[in-house]
Amino acid sequence: WRSLVELLAELHGEQEGALEQGHGINEGEYGVLVSLSEAPEHRLRMCDLAQRMRMSPSGLTRRIDGMVKHGWVAREPSAEDRRVMLAVITDDGMAKLEAAAPTHVAAVRRSLFDHLTPEDVRTLTEVLGRARASRGDVV
Repeated sequence: WRSLVELLAELHGEQEGALEQGHGINEGEYGVLVSLSEAPEHRLRMCDLAQRMRMSPSGLTRRIDGMVKHGWVAREPSAEDRRVMLAVITDDGMAKLEAAAPTHVAAVRRSLFDHLTPEDVRTLTEVLGRARASRGDVV
């Protein structure tokens, strides 16, 4: 367990550094952009995005505030329910994501996958998949 916790902290730090230095974006912002880019019509309800990011609604609001200031995300009222706000990736946000993605992928490979065999990757995928599936609340 300690090895996993320590490895995740190290990997997080390496990812954060690579994204900050290369693109002026942190890993949390990168995660928001990835989630929005993969969502239908590139938009998600704020409450759904908070759940996906494993954040409190207020924590997500603060993160989105900064991203709105950068022009990477916009807030829009839902057409179906005016009480609901949507987070939408902007063209600038998509460009930021597309520019940062190769850096992110290279850092993940360098810090983890370059040290594993194909069999290791299959085993890791299987083990982590079983652990996540057992939780029953995987988004």
